[in-house]
Amino acid sequence: MKGAKDIAREVKKQTVKKVNQAVDRAQDEYTQRSYSRFQDEEEDDDIYPPVETYNGEANDDEGSSEATEGHDEEDEIYEGEYQGIPNMNQGKDSIVSVGQPKGDEYKDRQELESERKADEEELAQQYELIIQECGHGRFQWALFFVLGMALMADGVEVFVVGFVLPSAETDLCIPNSGSGWLGSIVYLGMMVGAFFWGGLADKVGRKQSLLICMSINGFFAFLSSFVQGYGFFLFCRLLSGFGIGGAIPTVFSYFAEVLAREKRGEHLSWLCMFWMIGGIYASAMAWAIIPHYGWSFSMGSAYQFHSWRVFVIVCALPCASSVVALTFMPESPRFLLEVGKHDEAWMILKLIHDTNMRARGQPEKVFTVNRIKTPRQIDELIEIESDTGTWFRRCSVRIRTELYGIWLTFMRCFTYPVRENTIKLTIVWFTLSFGYYGLSVWFPDVIKHLQSNVLKNVDEPKVKFSDATINFTMANQIITGMECDNGRFAGIRFKSITFKNSVFKSCTFEDVTSVNTYFKNCTFIETVFNKTDFEPYKFINCRFQNSTFLYNKTGCQFTFDDDYSAYWIYFVNFLGTLAVLPGNIVSALLMDRIGRLTMLGGSMVLSGISCFFLWFGTSESMMIGMLCLYNGLTISAWNSLDVVTVELYPTDRRATGFGFLNALCKAAAVLGNLIFGSLVSITKAIPILLASTVLVCGGLVGLRLPDTRTQ
Repeated sequence: MKGAKDIAREVKKQTVKKVNQAVDRAQDEYTQRSYSRFQDEEEDDDIYPPVETYNGEANDDEGSSEATEGHDEEDEIYEGEYQGIPNMNQGKDSIVSVGQPKGDEYKDRQELESERKADEEELAQQYELIIQECGHGRFQWALFFVLGMALMADGVEVFVVGFVLPSAETDLCIPNSGSGWLGSIVYLGMMVGAFFWGGLADKVGRKQSLLICMSINGFFAFLSSFVQGYGFFLFCRLLSGFGIGGAIPTVFSYFAEVLAREKRGEHLSWLCMFWMIGGIYASAMAWAIIPHYGWSFSMGSAYQFHSWRVFVIVCALPCASSVVALTFMPESPRFLLEVGKHDEAWMILKLIHDTNMRARGQPEKVFTVNRIKTPRQIDELIEIESDTGTWFRRCSVRIRTELYGIWLTFMRCFTYPVRENTIKLTIVWFTLSFGYYGLSVWFPDVIKHLQSNVLKNVDEPKVKFSDATINFTMANQIITGMECDNGRFAGIRFKSITFKNSVFKSCTFEDVTSVNTYFKNCTFIETVFNKTDFEPYKFINCRFQNSTFLYNKTGCQFTFDDDYSAYWIYFVNFLGTLAVLPGNIVSALLMDRIGRLTMLGGSMVLSGISCFFLWFGTSESMMIGMLCLYNGLTISAWNSLDVVTVELYPTDRRATGFGFLNALCKAAAVLGNLIFGSLVSITKAIPILLASTVLVCGGLVGLRLPDTRTQ
């Protein structure tokens, strides 16, 4: 048995050498001329040209075989691997002569990059054949659900802030001037995170980058549910958004690299459904948890844990589940081949093949691939000696070097041959994000505006009363010029009340809670405030004469028992998210049949046309119906855009390019929120016309992208 193993090892070694010789002959012009001289001699003797050893002597093939006999396959030295420091005499003997191939030390960077490009093209063709041999089965479906949980966490993160914002504003006493930061800070973190984690995924690997970013998101999302200060809460949500920002570019790059070309469009579209599932999960949990204020507890008046904090913890569960499951999945084999790790990639591809074959009931099938082409590696980073400087200095230099490497990879997205594709994708991503997220903010504001026509929200005329007691809830009123003498406000709740130019003389405010309530240009004479939550910012240009504040409540004490608007907001978001389901199914079934570009351009144009129907929305039910139609049409555009973006970039800059475009998406979302939010109370025509124009123009540009079904 030992002899048979030695013979098999020797045969394999000779086969590998012959394959190496054939590959070098096909790729290197100099090598081809050199081998052609000795082709007849090689056919007769079946030996390789002598190679130099460290002492300058040449050994024939037989001697080399004897020297390496008994070594493990892991000890083989592949081409391009570091082989030690040559001796002093090697420099003279290794001078390039006419007709001999040049070594890497004599080639400029342009030559090395051209050789690497040729290697990548050959690897792309070979890798597609290998994935087809591995088949599509249990491994891809397992990875599908693991990465789906990460994508679900991204969808949850987008909806969490909108759902907790009303309760967080009340609980943390956030003024109107600061409430907008909570929504924008998450998008800011996601924008920076998408660019950073996408670039890091091309440097350290898809799995490692995704593990780190999801861990950061889960930790700070969980921590944000316990903090009491508004500033610290913003900080936690910022870092939570920074972590989840890397989910989309890394997930799609990771999953696309284990799919065959004919299945890539369909299964990436099915993967997009998890983002919708995340929205449905967040809506359902918000409806089930937030309105139940009996779940809360408090420790004094300073520390209060309300139901919206329970909701934040529950929303972190998909992220935690994805982190645990991801630890059992391997790295992307396509990435490992790109960085020259041949053996690790081969083992993972064999694992994929064996897993799928066993699931099919064909465990006897053997993985026939012996060698995979790896691109020529070009060193770009420097190595820092561990015994020089302090650990802090070494870490800072390494971090700067990695960031510089990410920046170089990003700049390569604007070089030939992907420069034109990057520019077109930038336009499509920006227009789709601007129109989609802008209208997403505009829809709820329009519904609130329609509700305000039903609720009592009028400017009350001048009122005078004295020796009166008010102990009922007041809501949605603007009271101007009121004169109250010896009045008593006891156990009252103020909801969206504004007092203007009013006078309170010898009045008492006792056990009063309020939200969105302000006193503007009011005068208080000999007035007592006992156990109220009136903060100084609620008094705007007010005058106080002999007035007293006793036992002010610290923290917001307002509750929303049986608040209809909370249920209504969650229900509307649930319907809008559920409307995405038909679009997801249609895009998954038709992605590979009608083409990515047709679906991308057609969906954006139809979405733009559907915006004109918003002009006829005069009631809440009509606006909700338009919202569902709009979401159902745009989801096909999002799915096809994700597939096109993944396929247009090569492996070495795929996650970086995707991360940049996803960061641009978040920037366009913030800009759309600001512009469309400011146009709500003005007119319907401008937002509708703006969204329609932007979406149609973006769809026309998307049709000009190259067809990725053949790439």
